[in-house]
Formats: sequence, structure tokens, C-alpha cells
Amino acid sequence: MTVFASESFDQHEQVVFGHDRSSGLRAVIAIHSTQLGPAVGGCRMYDYADEAAALTDVLRLSRGMTYKSALAGLPFGGGKSVIMGDPSSHRTPALLRAMGEFIDSLGGRYVAAEDSGIGVAEVALMAERTAHVSGLPRAGAHGGDPSPSTAYGVYLGIRTAVEQRLGTDSLAGISVAIQGLGNVGFHLAGLLAGAGADVLGADVCDSNQRRAVDAHGIRLVPVQEILAVEVDVLAPCALGAVLNARSIDGLRAGIVAGAANNQLASPAAADHLLDRGILYCPDFVINAGGIIDVFHQRQASGHEATRVHVERIATTLKEILYRADRAGQSPQRVAEALAAGLLLEASAQRQIAAF
Repeated sequence: MTVFASESFDQHEQVVFGHDRSSGLRAVIAIHSTQLGPAVGGCRMYDYADEAAALTDVLRLSRGMTYKSALAGLPFGGGKSVIMGDPSSHRTPALLRAMGEFIDSLGGRYVAAEDSGIGVAEVALMAERTAHVSGLPRAGAHGGDPSPSTAYGVYLGIRTAVEQRLGTDSLAGISVAIQGLGNVGFHLAGLLAGAGADVLGADVCDSNQRRAVDAHGIRLVPVQEILAVEVDVLAPCALGAVLNARSIDGLRAGIVAGAANNQLASPAAADHLLDRGILYCPDFVINAGGIIDVFHQRQASGHEATRVHVERIATTLKEILYRADRAGQSPQRVAEALAAGLLLEASAQRQIAAF
């Protein structure tokens, strides 16, 4: 396994492997870019098949964070970390404190927050060993789990895509299938149900399914059928790489707009969706609510400022969809080009300032 030879390596600035024998920590931190600021991104814990799978995931996730922060207008670079292990059995306090020490060893170049398998309680344990974390509750201040803001941004993305494709600004009667009912999927289900949408959902965790049914009255679909159910909108909100040649051929949704990072298994998947006439909302555009929330927590700027900033996601997506439609391109390609342009501009400005 080599970093530079990986297909997912994209001129990353730094990739660091961490191991702590006593706690069993095996982790990777990837910093894709610090052109716009310190690399900020969640810490994920997952039972990867092997080290190569973990490396691929952290490389792809960190690149997505660079683009996400750039298009959200944030002074952050892109980074991500992954812990190898089953969170249900290996997520011990000692391991999480060791992860905090690992993060701290980078001196603030990388700032961690919640992600799949890592919640507020786990970040709090990391914070015992490092100040370079976000998403912690603070008495009398804006803080805590950013997933409601992520869900709100995805909700706005769905509403924007429905207006573009179906010509209505109402979600009443619009059918949406959510793959993954964890924290983000759960909050998204509530927003959609509150807007009158017909919400279907599936999750590998029975307790997540029961919670969504009890709180929001969603209809459950078998996990193995959720991607191919006939709906107006499919919202992938679990892990990435779910949109591949086979699954795209089986889609029966006119719009794909979800919270999961790296939904496309390969760059070709974006063009495959376009060829099938499916409107794809780039995940790093519409799921930016969480990183926006993290920014405002660090600025102590309050909930209202966060909400206003998250609502800019709809404006950004409208521009991307407009450009994609005019050019006959995938929105993914257009969004990537826009983000790359912002990074080049930032690099040029830094070079000018250095003289």
C-alpha cells in the first residue's frame, strides 16, 4: 500500500498514520489542502476491510472537504481522519484519548469534528488531549452536534432540485427515499415530513429505523431495496460510493440529493447519471451545513448567523445547476471546476501577498 500510487491521491499535502499500542488505535489523518486555512473535517470510525480501504476513504473524504469549504465560502482547508475498528466494540475512552493526542501532534493543521461512528461524547474525550476539535457543547453558547445543520442544508438542496426539475417550490406530496437514518438522516426525515413530503427510509440499524418511524412517521423500505425504490428524490445519507454503474442503472428516482460524502464511486458515475437524465446534486455542495456550523461555533457567532450561512447553499446550488444545464454537463463537473477555480485564486493571492 503506497499513498502516492493510490488512485485517490490528489496532491495531498500530508498523510499521517497513527498507532497506539496500549489502546489499539490505528488511524489515518489526511490533509488535502490548507490553501484557504487549517484543514477541518470529521473523524470517522469504521470497521474497514483493510488498510487500503481506510486510506482510500480518508483521501477521498479530505479532498471533498477542500471543495466543500471552498464553495461554502469558509476559511478552511480540507482534511479528514479515520479510525480503523468497529465503533460498537473498539470505541474505548483510551482509544479516543489516544486519537486526541494523534490530532494534537499536527499542531492545529487539522481540526476534527463528529462523523460516522464518532459523536459529541467521543469528540469530548479527544478534547481531553487536544484543543484542535470542534462540535463540543458549550454552556450558553452555540456548540454541539452539527448534524442538524447538515440536514438543513440537504433539505434546502432537495427543495432547490425539486423546483429545478419538477417546477414546484413545495415539497408536499413529493416522495423522498432516505438511505441511512443516523443523525443527519433522522433530522432530514423530520424536515421533509414537516414540509408534507412522503418520506421512505432504510437503515442497517433497527434502532435508527424505529426512532425515525416513531418521531416522523416515515415508511420503511428494506435496506437492499432503498436505492431502487420509485420516488421523486433519492437521498443517500449513509456511507459513500453507493452510486456505481450497477446501482445507477437500477435507480428509479429523477433526483439524487443526499448527505453522504463521496456518493459517486468514480468520476464516471457523474456522467452516467447525466446520461440517464437523473439530476445529481453534488454532495460536497449540499452537505456543507455541518462544516458551516463548525465554523460558526469556532467564531461564537450564534445560531441565526449559522442558519443564514447555511441557506446560501441553495443559492450556490442554483448557480451550479444553471451552469450545468447551459453547458450540458454534470453538476458534479461544474461544482468541481468552481471549487478548483476558488483554490487557484486563493493560491495566486497568497503568492502576490508574499512579494
